[in-house]
Amino acid sequence: MKIGLAQINTTVGDLLGNEALIIDAYRTLIAQGAQYVVFPELVVTGYPPRDLLFKRSFALDNVTAAQRIATQSNEVPMIFGFVEPNAKDFGRQFFNSAAVCYNGKIHHIGQKCLLPTYDVFDEDRYFEAASLPLVFEYKGSKVGVTICEDIWTTPDVAARPRYRSSPIEYLKDQELDFHVNLSASPWHVEKTGTRRKLISDVSTSLNCPSVYVNAVGGNDELIFDGRSMVADSQGNIQTGLSGFAEECRVVDLETKAKRSPSYDQSPMQDIEDALSLGIRDYVHKSGFKKALIGLSGGIDSAVTAAIAVKALGKENVTGIGLPSAISSDHSKNDAEDLAEKLDIEFHMIPIAGVVEASESALAPFFKGLAPDVTEENIQARSRGLLLMALSNKFGALLLTTGNKSELSVGYCTLYGDMCGGLAVISDLPKVMVFELARHMNRDREIIPINTIEKPPSAELRPDQKDEDSLPSYDILDAILKSYVEDGLSTQEIIGQGFEADVVKDIIRKVDLNEYKRKQAAPGLKITPLAFGVGRRIPIVQKYIS
Repeated sequence: MKIGLAQINTTVGDLLGNEALIIDAYRTLIAQGAQYVVFPELVVTGYPPRDLLFKRSFALDNVTAAQRIATQSNEVPMIFGFVEPNAKDFGRQFFNSAAVCYNGKIHHIGQKCLLPTYDVFDEDRYFEAASLPLVFEYKGSKVGVTICEDIWTTPDVAARPRYRSSPIEYLKDQELDFHVNLSASPWHVEKTGTRRKLISDVSTSLNCPSVYVNAVGGNDELIFDGRSMVADSQGNIQTGLSGFAEECRVVDLETKAKRSPSYDQSPMQDIEDALSLGIRDYVHKSGFKKALIGLSGGIDSAVTAAIAVKALGKENVTGIGLPSAISSDHSKNDAEDLAEKLDIEFHMIPIAGVVEASESALAPFFKGLAPDVTEENIQARSRGLLLMALSNKFGALLLTTGNKSELSVGYCTLYGDMCGGLAVISDLPKVMVFELARHMNRDREIIPINTIEKPPSAELRPDQKDEDSLPSYDILDAILKSYVEDGLSTQEIIGQGFEADVVKDIIRKVDLNEYKRKQAAPGLKITPLAFGVGRRIPIVQKYIS
């Protein structure tokens, strides 16, 4: 049996555009000999559609698009995800469904059984759960259809079972010829291995091949890596499609095929590719062509700029240096060096005059008061003012450059360095930023060595270093992972061997700065728990762990 895997990059809400991609992929794959063509979850609407579903015409327009797509089918079945209105007079308004089309019509519809409501998922807000997965027969083959979460029920996924039943248990007794799973599974750094084992285990449990087709592309903060795959009945991964790129391929279920190179690659290369895809799709799907970045000479802006160039092309990235009266010569030189290595347009705009004008205007009110963080923030906000003005004037999306470590503890300035439309590395801890910089320099020096080796500094006061206010980043990042991502208490983290005063201070800073993170630009998710829709801590709260 030859199955066409249609790993395509759709845009949320672009029903006509998505329809065209689906039809084109279908025709391409049947021309290559596919006997079935399988698409990702909710491919008609793009994933996740979220509250677009509550617009009165959206679901109906999606059904109309699905019906038009079906008319383009011949005797080769296509299986694709769409939103199905719930015709019953109870329950949620919609189903997350899969349509099976051939000979110009939708012949079968299956609904998703398990609706995730953890991390970035909130499907129970919109969809009604089905009791059983779809099983259908066509030309002597018996096929089982599941949708994404329906197979995420093994002990490897969660120590505590999330659901009372498993669609796979039902499918075990169906004697399937093969099983397909339509998926829109967002990527993060620890997910790839888990997902492969999951597909392997499902195939073994069902004693039949499994065809897993995943979405690819960036939609808001989520990045989908594709990596669609096929496993045989013994659980061996027979083939794997590209990571972080569209690919349509016909796979023979009985023949082992070569995996795409990006299916098996290093975690650091995954991060580079994920962020590049995230920037490209966020910029282009939002209607922008160019990006603007403030270059400080530091590691964060350097990595952000290098990834932006990979994503958008050097001709579409502009760097702006914004030195203050206290900026060091090496920072200005490193910014210029980076721009030269990336071969991007670069301009230097000193901010001393803007800062001086602000301080002069405030002098009558600040008379007799010692300088403090207020004056430091005037510098950061002066930069934000100028960068936003350039963004407005030239229609280039401003990329913010703060990392997860700084965002966690509030080591950033609202309406200053936090200005921008996309926070590219806001889910990368500082240590990982350095690792990524070294990785990107693997073949040639892209990021200046001095930028990587010098002590990190915000340079908002003379001789300032990050470690004046924070512990070393290896210690800080370890504490933050334990507290933010793993949910450990203060005492549990101290029990790991960290100094009690340091742990308490870091946790206090994390809790106090929730208000900043709520106002931050959307950030690209690359860890199991990012600051964004997957983490919903109240701003006003008094719990001390």
